[in-house]
Amino acid sequence: MLTRKQHELLMFIDKHLRATGFSPSFEEMKEALRLKSKSGIHRLITALEERGFLKRRAHRARALEVVRLPENVAPRRSEAAPAPAGTPQPFSPPPFSPNVIRGHFAPGLAGVQKAANEAGSVALPLYGRIAAGLPIEATRDTAMVDVPAALLGGGEHYALEVAGDSMAEAGILDGDTVIIRRGDTADNGAIVVALVDDQEVTLKRLRRRGNSVALEPANRAYETRIFGPDRVRVQGRLIGLLRRY
Repeated sequence: MLTRKQHELLMFIDKHLRATGFSPSFEEMKEALRLKSKSGIHRLITALEERGFLKRRAHRARALEVVRLPENVAPRRSEAAPAPAGTPQPFSPPPFSPNVIRGHFAPGLAGVQKAANEAGSVALPLYGRIAAGLPIEATRDTAMVDVPAALLGGGEHYALEVAGDSMAEAGILDGDTVIIRRGDTADNGAIVVALVDDQEVTLKRLRRRGNSVALEPANRAYETRIFGPDRVRVQGRLIGLLRRY
């Protein structure tokens, strides 16, 4: 559910906290992840906060708290006597293998949809969670979700569960299920599933600005991200939303 760099930073912060009792500095995090600027660290921390992995303690310097670790990381064990303050252990992140939506979906969805037009509802594949924040990987699950047939038009469709609140001002909330019509094109201003750098998947409003592509949130607390045209591929367009109360 995390990008490689997000995963590495989270594990580094966790190890540093357990070794020293306080969170690492931005400079230490930048060096550990071999990044060129601290702004990259700021974006990673913000992404981890959105996903509920990190929390900042207000009015305290260098006060990050690890709320939880990824599911593929073994539970923390009690450790021997902690190392002296200021001497964090060498960082060695566990193996990481991201999963993304590759854009090749089951060929039989058109037939399923045709049957749904008669039955009144259709079971769409639920491919996983997608960030309405900074990009995360969306994993392909085997779960299905029932969708009213009237909500669907022509073409193939799939569903994704929303994680995050960066599209809240467009009425898309954390935990909602969005219905996506598969496609590799979308009008300017449409809300799309975008694949960034063939690795990260996110739900954002698409804006084309000259030779650049902007992925725009619907929440003033988040920043618009701008990419070159070869870095972003549309994987589908939002056509509907389901919400449970």
